[in-house]
Amino acid sequence: MTDKSYDAIVIGGGPGGYVAAIRLGQLGQQVLVVEKEYMGGVCLNWGCIPSKALIAAAGLAERMRHAEHMGITVSGLSVDVTKLQAWKAGIVKKLTTGVASLVKSNGGTIVMGKAKLTGAHTVLVTKDDGKTESYVARKGIVIATGATPVRIPGFEPDGKVVITAREAVSLPKVPKTLVLIGGGVIGMELGMVYQKLGAKVIVVEMMTQLLPGVDPDLVKVVEKRFVDAGGELLLEAKASGCKVQGDKATVTVEHQGKTRSLEADNVLVAVGFKPNSQELGLAEFGVKTDPRGHITVDERLQSNVAGVYAIGDVTGMPYLAHRAMAQGEIVAEVVAGKRAAADFRAMPAAIFTDPEIATVGMSEREAKEKGIAIKIGKFPFAASGRAMAVSETAGFIKTILDASNDQVLGVGIVGPEASDLIGEATLAIEMCATAQDVALTVHPHPTLCEAMNESFKHALKEAVHILNK
Repeated sequence: MTDKSYDAIVIGGGPGGYVAAIRLGQLGQQVLVVEKEYMGGVCLNWGCIPSKALIAAAGLAERMRHAEHMGITVSGLSVDVTKLQAWKAGIVKKLTTGVASLVKSNGGTIVMGKAKLTGAHTVLVTKDDGKTESYVARKGIVIATGATPVRIPGFEPDGKVVITAREAVSLPKVPKTLVLIGGGVIGMELGMVYQKLGAKVIVVEMMTQLLPGVDPDLVKVVEKRFVDAGGELLLEAKASGCKVQGDKATVTVEHQGKTRSLEADNVLVAVGFKPNSQELGLAEFGVKTDPRGHITVDERLQSNVAGVYAIGDVTGMPYLAHRAMAQGEIVAEVVAGKRAAADFRAMPAAIFTDPEIATVGMSEREAKEKGIAIKIGKFPFAASGRAMAVSETAGFIKTILDASNDQVLGVGIVGPEASDLIGEATLAIEMCATAQDVALTVHPHPTLCEAMNESFKHALKEAVHILNK
């Protein structure tokens, strides 16, 4: 054995990769992590974490501006974007440094460079200086390379005027006008940040609603908040071109049979992601991918080639950091020889718009499409004492039950702290709970989680704080 031979090689140091490496180390395995750019991946560097920091800061400023009804008047409030960005960068640095330290503290080795498979157990790494090094994985190679923003013709990012989420979390100043190409999760989360900081935000979305694929009942609450705050929403619209002159852009849009020209300081292109699987040499060794380039894996996260595993976004939808993390732990146990498999019954998702949206399990539409007879419960935050006390009464919790046995099929939340509240619903589905299990569980008062209890009771026609229609 040489120092270039390891039990496992993990390609990619994002949420899936670094978790896999840490868990492998805990299990006594020698592990090498190959990362081409920075530890922490998209999530920690320009995705989940920095965007949520900006969302928190913009939300705080917005609440302070509109606290008159509480008897709080703030004058002269301003946001120093330079200091805001420095604060955000400090959080990112702390987390990414911590991730690298944890990998190393658990016995892992990190090498920076681009990886390419040269066999089912060998990886060639090209470092920044152009030098190459070959490494051997005795037990398995774990591909955790994530995904990257999709580019569309005519809207190629220049990093200054036409941008992706990567640049959007680090803008040096607030644009006067921001045009979003795509009204999905990333676009709306960041768009509403800059809306709160003073930007005029225009969304160009091809579909009939914002956040395509999310329960329209939930989305309507966010759409209303966005429009009421001065946002412009162009649905069933097509962005056909973009022309940049100096530090401005003109976006051509086809909407309702007419052509419009939108002037903007920044154009944020947020139309989705594609898997990072093209430069790994997979085809040379017969590793199967789907038409979009996602690596196909089984319940043990192994590809069709023995010894080659994949986790996270590179394996397909949903693109969620917590999914990648869970898969990272599972694949580590598989590689280490333990009996483990991915058998999630519930995979929650959270969207950090204003208000937040969180979902788990089936939506009302999905249940009906499967021909399942359902019961629906709904409890509005407007009837929650806690929501009133924190002045966040928009939205509701919606529960979907199997009418034959009251088993929990799905929950959708739009409202305050939805991303935290969805955890209880996720556990309910994972544990095969019935509505009675949740309804009979005593929830603390006064809290937002009481709304979850009442929503389940409402589905059973037992709610006490709203009428049981």
